[in-house]
Amino acid sequence: MDKRTRKNVGFVSTRFAGTDGVSLEAAKWARVFEQEGFTCFHMAGQLDQPNERSFLVPKADFRHPDIVAIYQGCFWGRKRDPITTGKLHELRYELKKAIYSFIERFSLDILVVENALAIPLNVPLGLSLTEVISETGIPTIAHHHDFFWERQRFLTNVAWEYLNMAFPPNLPQVRHVVINSAADHQLGLRTGISATVIPNVMDFAHPPPPVDEYTTDVREALGVAADELFVLQPTRVVPRKGIEHAIELMRRLETGSRLVISHASGDEGFDYEKRLMSYASLMQVNTAFVSEIIGGQRGRTPSGAKIYALDDIYPHADLVTYPSTFEGFGNAFLEAIYFRKPIVINAYSIYQTDIRPKGFQAIEMDGYITEDTVAQTRKVLGDPLLRQEMTERNYELGRKHYSYEVLQTRLKALIADQMLR
Repeated sequence: MDKRTRKNVGFVSTRFAGTDGVSLEAAKWARVFEQEGFTCFHMAGQLDQPNERSFLVPKADFRHPDIVAIYQGCFWGRKRDPITTGKLHELRYELKKAIYSFIERFSLDILVVENALAIPLNVPLGLSLTEVISETGIPTIAHHHDFFWERQRFLTNVAWEYLNMAFPPNLPQVRHVVINSAADHQLGLRTGISATVIPNVMDFAHPPPPVDEYTTDVREALGVAADELFVLQPTRVVPRKGIEHAIELMRRLETGSRLVISHASGDEGFDYEKRLMSYASLMQVNTAFVSEIIGGQRGRTPSGAKIYALDDIYPHADLVTYPSTFEGFGNAFLEAIYFRKPIVINAYSIYQTDIRPKGFQAIEMDGYITEDTVAQTRKVLGDPLLRQEMTERNYELGRKHYSYEVLQTRLKALIADQMLR
């Protein structure tokens, strides 16, 4: 497409960096937009995008001290201090100016907002986005990965007026996208807003490349001995991930194994990580918290150690554990089937309603580890033919239901709708 006819799309979120689900899915969307003739730009408080297409706004990051103070003032007390309200509006106005600058600098034709109008970790950002969209009329796709009403910690608050205004906003310029059918239903029930369901995807048309020289030492770097079972828990360390169940499973398998936990604790503190370390010690299960050497791409730590991409780790795993109690969709599930790995899964609601009915096969638990869970795991690990049949079937189902081609088809319709208005 000639450069004079290319359209510009601006992605906005609190961060586009690392291996969190929002960043990963946004990158896939950007790839499809580029294929459809757009040039993509990114605004966030943390970025790992090319500088020439990036617009860094530190206070868009939900971890910025000023934003954390606003969050605490809105969700940690029984009333909101007027000082908090005043600071919130100062930041709203500051971020609003930044968004206008982002639109003007890159001559944006459309905005794609990634979760910043769904989860109120950065309340001023959500308010500022809502006002800018309303004032400019810029066509916007709001991509919602999870909503505040799905998280217990947001339900007790002193900021309902802001949540009702911007999380999400009901504006004619905004097309809403959710990642599962339950979110679509709840959004309509609670707000009257209709949405398009676009699930998370993987590039199933192109299988993962073979292991290269860079990753031949992965097991050694992760502390997994040659005779140990390598069990990968590819999630953040937060309570809803249910990692204690993976530890219990390792204990009950009674075989030499190491549980490798790939991500950091994130935005919910470190108490759960400490609890897991104590529990693993009590259960005598070897665990490795390795987020410092797993990132969005290859590199080096300040001390010179290798940093591996998450895609470098999966091929070496023998088993993936995913015992979450709640997920908006389940990126780790898709990753496991993409890399043809058997997976132990807690049958969370979206898995039951949207994923399992398509015919996927997994080692399942329902809230807790049972003897049957242990027996299924042993059977799959001990039978190479069964394991191959399971993982190949899952891969083909992934290609059918959760491929880039599915994303491209659904996103093209949204793009056409937004650009023609």
